[in-house]
Amino acid sequence: MKHQENLYPISQRFRGFLPVVVDIESGGFNAQTDALLEIAIVILEMDDKFKLSIKSSINKNITPFVGSVIEPSSLEFTGINPHDSRRIAIDEVDALRKIFLPIRREISRTKCTRAILVGHNAHFDLAFMNAAIKRTNIKRSPFHPFSCFDTSSLAGLAYGQTVLAKACRVAGIGFSNEEAHSALYDAIKTAELFCQIVNLWRDVGGWKDQKFLD
Repeated sequence: MKHQENLYPISQRFRGFLPVVVDIESGGFNAQTDALLEIAIVILEMDDKFKLSIKSSINKNITPFVGSVIEPSSLEFTGINPHDSRRIAIDEVDALRKIFLPIRREISRTKCTRAILVGHNAHFDLAFMNAAIKRTNIKRSPFHPFSCFDTSSLAGLAYGQTVLAKACRVAGIGFSNEEAHSALYDAIKTAELFCQIVNLWRDVGGWKDQKFLD
């Protein structure tokens, strides 16, 4: 397809996809049966020099769906108390709608075709996202249903580390173990890591603005 001058840089860079960082905290590892407890997203933006950065973020605490499984070991790991009224948790369907609204607006604004999920061990987050979308009968997800960018793999390539905390530290990104396993904190750190890897690749000449897009 010929280069279109009016395309936003982020649309050009990722073949029409808007990368959106997602982190999910759950009651276990089974997306079909285990509770979705927290979700956070980070929307990214790209300047005219194709430098990627964080634009905005949003997070929601979620009421476990009826009949969902919550493993005590997962709560011990995340430190989440799903019954704490101070969480101000909302139902899955309301959380997804509130999360999806700014994503849809940014897709429209940047002339992208849809969002693509960025996550650390991204298929975990995508599986829980897709399961929640199916449960709540949301008809149209802004996300690609199976493609994603995984910062675990990218960090392994760029920095020789696949654990988020270790990859951030090697990359010179501050990381607090005390704040980790909050969906918002992990999403922001994942976003910082993804931006740094994308920008590093640009700086070493691994990607250039092209006159023609494949």
